[in-house]
Amino acid sequence: MADKVILVTGGSRGIGAATALLAGQRGYAVAVNYVSNRAAADAVVAQIQAAGGRAIPVGGDVAREGDVLQLFATVDRELGRVTALVNNAGVLDHQSRLEDMSAERINRVLIANVTGSLLCAREAVKRMSTRHGGQGGAIVNLSSMAAKLGGPGEYVDYAASKGAIDAFTIGLAKEVAAEGIRVNAVRPGLIYTDIHASGGEAGRVDRLKDAVPMKRGGSAAEVANAILWLLSEEASYATGTFIDVSGGR
Repeated sequence: MADKVILVTGGSRGIGAATALLAGQRGYAVAVNYVSNRAAADAVVAQIQAAGGRAIPVGGDVAREGDVLQLFATVDRELGRVTALVNNAGVLDHQSRLEDMSAERINRVLIANVTGSLLCAREAVKRMSTRHGGQGGAIVNLSSMAAKLGGPGEYVDYAASKGAIDAFTIGLAKEVAAEGIRVNAVRPGLIYTDIHASGGEAGRVDRLKDAVPMKRGGSAAEVANAILWLLSEEASYATGTFIDVSGGR
């Protein structure tokens, strides 16, 4: 069993994949979670293994409690207890004003982005907390600059879900700080990932990048660097804190 075991939810693409690859380079045994695209997860795992690391693909929808339980059971069995969790899995829907959003859409976004992160953190705490016989650990939640900016005219439901992640990060950090667990979050800004295509505008970053003080979009690797720092011992006195990776936006 490895000493450092990380679970990256939504680890088959974008920021999740970049985080999984960097974690493998930093000596973690990596569980690459995916929902449906096994081939993409396998490709990330293969890259980690080719570099001499240890990794496994693990299917499961974090919005489903049964899947989350099975996900953690698989990691326990194949890699050992998680010492790090990155709550990266999340969804958004097509750009829309609130008056055109259905309850089904709103609930789908909130369950995937909020409930999923809480369920995964719950299972991680059970394994990391000294209260439960664990050795401590670190959790990084993926928020978004949308939590600050609100996503008007496009994704107010997504923004609301990320605002909830911010509140959750602060609360859980205080709840488990004395049990050896640090909980922090990263707020990406305009990052070149496939999620924009899911919202119906693959070129969204290029359209908006001039509004960014640095005049460019960010890369998934730049976000991954912030995540891995928060997980590391270099951030040993940081909990309940946020890193905005947004080019100054």
